[in-house]
Amino acid sequence: MKTIQEKIDYAVKEASKVIVGKEDRIRLILVAVLCGGHVLLDDLPGAGKTTLVKVMSRILNCSFARVQFTPDLLPSDVTGVSVFDQKAGDFRLRAGPIMTNIFLADEINRAIPRTQSALLEAMEELQVTIDGETCLLPQPFILLATQNPVESESTFRLPAAQLDRFMMRLSLGYPTRDGELDMLKAVGDKIPFDELAKVLDGDEILQMQRDIASVTIDDKVLEYIVSIVHETRESGMLALPSSPRGSRSLFRAGKALAAASGRDFVTPGDIKTLIPFVLPHRVALSGQARLENKTAGMVIDEIVAGVPVPVCEREIIGANA
Repeated sequence: MKTIQEKIDYAVKEASKVIVGKEDRIRLILVAVLCGGHVLLDDLPGAGKTTLVKVMSRILNCSFARVQFTPDLLPSDVTGVSVFDQKAGDFRLRAGPIMTNIFLADEINRAIPRTQSALLEAMEELQVTIDGETCLLPQPFILLATQNPVESESTFRLPAAQLDRFMMRLSLGYPTRDGELDMLKAVGDKIPFDELAKVLDGDEILQMQRDIASVTIDDKVLEYIVSIVHETRESGMLALPSSPRGSRSLFRAGKALAAASGRDFVTPGDIKTLIPFVLPHRVALSGQARLENKTAGMVIDEIVAGVPVPVCEREIIGANA
């Protein structure tokens, strides 16, 4: 039986056949999947955001639904609606596309706030309420959303409450010259989705999610997480600091990253790897930070640099083994 690390490595290898040169981003999405986290892909047009999600749905071998978010999209178009069945003489529930394992909210910031808010319950409580009736979402459930940071016309900023529900925000970025050359050689004029192996399935993902619960996290690492998040509340550069959900996301993602790396314990290095993708989108800059032309990522980097990195006993033992 393959270990979690072997399964993740295999999934990264398969996805890299299409998404060339972005193994680190692929691995981070898989880490989010391992702990049931949602991911916002915030990147320039044509960078491969939607392609990446479609590749992930193929190798994870789960049910998949894509909704193109537009200003006229209604909440019921996403969650579902009750319709009158003339034969039965009663209303019946018609589930929306969100009743799936992997849900792609494509260009999420083009939908009106009312439609965006329809996702809040699904992201946090893994359920939706349709005409007063609560429906549990299929498990596993992962929401992957894309948005284009360049265009502002006919778009709506995601509210802080929704951004906070995304475990990670990632950008693929444009490939290097050699990476783009490799991509053209590998993909050409047709993306070979059907040739990708189905690495996992829903049951395996759920079992892996249960397995990572046994990954241990030292008290010193917990204190490290809390110290960094607490410093966002003390910083004069942030008008909105990280919520406790930021701590929980680092905790959960840290366990998943450790398991994906073949370890049964979390290191401070795991946390440092995750921070740039887990914390910046949860905070808002103060006026002073904007005057100094700082970004949220820059402020978080400064905070992390000022917090001592703990040394854990298991990490020392592992290094000397």
